[in-house]
Amino acid sequence: MRQPDEVRFKVVVNHEEQYSVWWSDRPNPPGWQDEGTDGTRQECLDHIDRVWKDMRPRSVRTAREAIQGVKA
Repeated sequence: MRQPDEVRFKVVVNHEEQYSVWWSDRPNPPGWQDEGTDGTRQECLDHIDRVWKDMRPRSVRTAREAIQGVKA
């Protein structure tokens, strides 16, 4: 059995610009693409924490921006 720091993960992102951690040696789940970062689980989580500033799905952000644009 491999040690936790030996297991490799990657960061994946979906069309809603939501991030997740996935095993490097497994195919991505449907609808998710490689983001380009890999490492230990913690390294991937740290990266996601640095880059994912707005947790709302993309569709919610754009709808809200459209509504605010109409009110302006």
